Amino acid sequence: MRTYLGLGSNLGDRLGHLRRAIESLRQIDARLVVSPLYETAPVGGPEQGPYLNCVVRLDTELGPFELLELAHRLETEAGRVRTVKNGPRTLDVDVLLIEGVEVKTAELTVPHPRMYERGFVLAPLEDLDRALVPAGWRQRLGGAATVASDVRQVGTIEGNSG
Repeated sequence: MRTYLGLGSNLGDRLGHLRRAIESLRQIDARLVVSPLYETAPVGGPEQGPYLNCVVRLDTELGPFELLELAHRLETEAGRVRTVKNGPRTLDVDVLLIEGVEVKTAELTVPHPRMYERGFVLAPLEDLDRALVPAGWRQRLGGAATVASDVRQVGTIEGNSG
């Protein structure tokens, strides 16, 4: 199944955390595709530094709850500690979309329930597949200038961004 995961980091070696997670995901799909990297303003939570974000597209037979378990494992390996809601994190991995699959439980909702409200998801997702993002999303989120100031492309995972 074609699957899209959102990855973000704003603590420690942000780029390193993302790179290690992507290398782990390559064990599942060696041909996965990674969007460009974006530096983004944090949303909610306490005062904190900017995030590096990207979206990964992979093909996998893993089901939704196996993907959630994988996401939590990657976060744990990156040293994520959940202490403050929407607080800073070494790694955040969200299951965004799974082709042809919808899930709504207390543990997992797919498609991700807030992805269409977040420029840091929509911009890199648009880079991978324009058809997956709603037309006019930039205007809906405050206009192109607002989105551009909050979500700025800074390179690629292979580049020297971060």
